[in-house]
Amino acid sequence: MSCSMFSKPPGVNPDLAEERTNLVFKQEELTYFLDGSKQLTEERRELENFFLNHKLFKERKVLVVETLSNEDRYNYELELACRLMIVAQEAEDAGHNHAIRGMFNAGLGAAYLPDGNPINLHFVMFLPTLMGQGTPDQISDVLGRAWNMDIVGTYAQTELGHGTFIRGLELQAEYHADSEEFELHSPSLTAFKWWPGGLGRTATHAVVMAQLTTQGKKRGVHPFLVQIRDEKTYKPFPGVLVGEIGPKLGMNANDNGYLGFVKYRIPLSALLSKNSQVEPDGSYISPPRAKLNYATMVFVRSAIALDITVQLRKALTIGIRYSAVRRQGEADEGQLEPKILDYPTQQAKLIPALAMAVGFHIASSTLWDLYNNVQNEIEQGNYDNLPELHALSCAMKVLITSESSIAVDTIRKSCGGHGFMTNSALPRIFGMISAACTYEGENTVLQLQIARFLIKSGKQALEGIPQPGSVSYLSNSFNHKPTVDIISDFGLVELFEKVSSGKVQSLLGSTSANPILSVETADMHARSFVVSEFAQGIASASVSVQLRRVLSDLFRLLASTWILQNAADFIRFANMDFTHLDRLRSDRDTLLQHLRPNVVGIVDAFEFKDEVLQSTLGSFDGWVYHRLFQAARDLDNSDERTPENNVKTIMEKLKSKL
Repeated sequence: MSCSMFSKPPGVNPDLAEERTNLVFKQEELTYFLDGSKQLTEERRELENFFLNHKLFKERKVLVVETLSNEDRYNYELELACRLMIVAQEAEDAGHNHAIRGMFNAGLGAAYLPDGNPINLHFVMFLPTLMGQGTPDQISDVLGRAWNMDIVGTYAQTELGHGTFIRGLELQAEYHADSEEFELHSPSLTAFKWWPGGLGRTATHAVVMAQLTTQGKKRGVHPFLVQIRDEKTYKPFPGVLVGEIGPKLGMNANDNGYLGFVKYRIPLSALLSKNSQVEPDGSYISPPRAKLNYATMVFVRSAIALDITVQLRKALTIGIRYSAVRRQGEADEGQLEPKILDYPTQQAKLIPALAMAVGFHIASSTLWDLYNNVQNEIEQGNYDNLPELHALSCAMKVLITSESSIAVDTIRKSCGGHGFMTNSALPRIFGMISAACTYEGENTVLQLQIARFLIKSGKQALEGIPQPGSVSYLSNSFNHKPTVDIISDFGLVELFEKVSSGKVQSLLGSTSANPILSVETADMHARSFVVSEFAQGIASASVSVQLRRVLSDLFRLLASTWILQNAADFIRFANMDFTHLDRLRSDRDTLLQHLRPNVVGIVDAFEFKDEVLQSTLGSFDGWVYHRLFQAARDLDNSDERTPENNVKTIMEKLKSKL
């Protein structure tokens, strides 16, 4: 067989090249819009070039990790994590802002570690918790050592028996005034910490959340800085039971672990006491706000919203590029088989998800800005906006992870059998998103928390108390016009606000708690926020008429799709009827046709390099089949290799033992 058959042709697949000539907008203008400005795009590109052209990146061994043993995979990916950290530190020293943060996101960091980072929690939760919960005297020494990776930490909160219900955690931290020590003790198997990334083998230290008891009184859950392993030998200390929990659906680069304590003593200074303190005699000083001990989770949930949006955009890049080069179906005589992207059913699987990804990006960016603003307010002693931030971070975490999980699985299926291949990257992305549906707060439990916030806000709105930005529509809930505007962008926004406020009023009118209605209300509140931010983002953008039209089409497609999915609520609370729904259904189909010529250009504007996507189906050049075949050949599947074990040999061995 000719070797030329296996060789990837030069240049770009003509089918994909054709798609890139059809754009009605300037691709780079969309990139600037998504990044926030031309300057931010240039800074991102410079940082990417620094990372991807670094000798430590180019000299890395590229292995198929799924074929490695657990031990070999851990060693391989830990080395990559260390390489990545060195490059990030050099990038920071060279003036590239946010390089350290970039190494953990689903974009640039995935070029090194597409299945997660074994030191992720060290930077994403351990260090932020130290800075947010510890006093300067407590953390001055450990912070520098942790930043330089002399020690590695993790965040141990979730237990075998309790996760999102933090007040139910069982691990005990009893204070002994005679020795000025806390005694950590796991009273049951369900009190063992379970899931922390890096805990299995990597971490020497952990921020441990435990039930504090002083002077015989329970004080609630508090954070403690605990050394769990010797820094030289990495052996656990007596009284510390720690290890790995095993393979998972995804994120297998993270050595998730378990942790238990048997009457393990730690000093008084181990209590991170920026917000609450214990005196040497056991006297307890309460925090100014009880929620401050959970501030790390607000940060992480805000970061998750951004990160999962990136994962969704990666999956869409793969699915749309593949759909533009995959030809399948009956062809007219003398013609090629049609591209599967030309089928309306394929468009319906991909393009609404593309619209959703852009909406999620805009809304999660707003959330991130809000987080930073509220964090600055907290540093000044102002906690007024913390409840809204907590509820909104929960709402965005829930909606983005749940909807992205569904969307990526749909994208995988839309790629047929090839999407089932690990080397397509879609199974890996699905695993990463699916995990996010349950970590840092199980989604349904978070929705119940959001509903409680909405009930409180609804009651205040009825009393005439102005409500903050994300729930300000509740103050106008009785002033909504009965008319239905499905023509303008902000008319569609108002429909979502009507439904969300209507559901809140239903909750307020319930004679007893209604968990199912609570979940539905939280979901609609989150959708209302995304739709509102999407519309405002377009309205305030300084972009060309052509790009504005494309963005508006994406917005209208998202709004129409969500309305049609929740038609009963819009009929009940937003005065819509079947005529409106029929019009929106027709609009949706028209929008799919309008957007079809631009979808490859839109995902190209996301600017995921091949090194980041690591997908046989989603490469920029579109040579799908050559990459699939080469990936198979790289597994050493040569026809010259004879397996030492085969069916005949194994059968003979087994029969000889009978």
